[in-house]
Amino acid sequence: MVQAPSRRDRVRAATTQEIIQTARRLLVQQGPDAVSLRAIAREMGMTAPALYRYFGSHEELLRHVVADIFTELASYVRAAIHDAAAGAAGLREAEVMAVKMIAGCRGFRAWTLEHVPEFSMIFGSPLPGLEVLREVHRDPTVDCGYQFGRVFLDLFGDLYRRRPFPIPADDDIDPALAAQLARYRELTGSDLPLGALQTFLRCWVLLYGTVSLEAFGHMRFALDDPAPMFELMLADLAPMIGLPYPLPERSG
Repeated sequence: MVQAPSRRDRVRAATTQEIIQTARRLLVQQGPDAVSLRAIAREMGMTAPALYRYFGSHEELLRHVVADIFTELASYVRAAIHDAAAGAAGLREAEVMAVKMIAGCRGFRAWTLEHVPEFSMIFGSPLPGLEVLREVHRDPTVDCGYQFGRVFLDLFGDLYRRRPFPIPADDDIDPALAAQLARYRELTGSDLPLGALQTFLRCWVLLYGTVSLEAFGHMRFALDDPAPMFELMLADLAPMIGLPYPLPERSG
């Protein structure tokens, strides 16, 4: 029988979450430089030393903020995929897979455009002392970064197993890239061929690059509304993984 947390534990957990949310609010409202223990303590009516009872360092707190953001993003994308799949009745299997993949991509863009400061924190220039992608596999507080990545990797893997699409053979992959792909496969525990992982990362580069250019305003020199350009990117991405695009109308 699992013992219920004590009142003291519940209060500590609530305070910990309040600290994380306060740090995130300061990030959004005032920028990364405002996310200091002193500023957070002032917002919460606490002393800076009191925060050390919850987080051992500023870097540890930032890792928890990053974990919170990644968890929210992963939940948002999963919900977009689930909702799209629920509305895909009457479509063939390949079309349902396309609906799910495209919904995940669109969900990633939608969340990003609503949370540009958070996106910048986890996908832009890392804050000093917070090299998330290098440390995530050694730090359980930011394992959420890889959990987010698995949303797309699992969807991609399911698609490949159900409807295999052309991928490069191992011998056709640049040896330096193949070694890195093998390391990535071991890190994620994937059983996909190296060629499939290469295609997966190519798709991610297309998606992330297009979304980040829009989020950071780097398309404004030419486009007031980059949404059609995003759809063109999806049209380029879909054939790489054997998906139809645009999708046919649902029957019935």
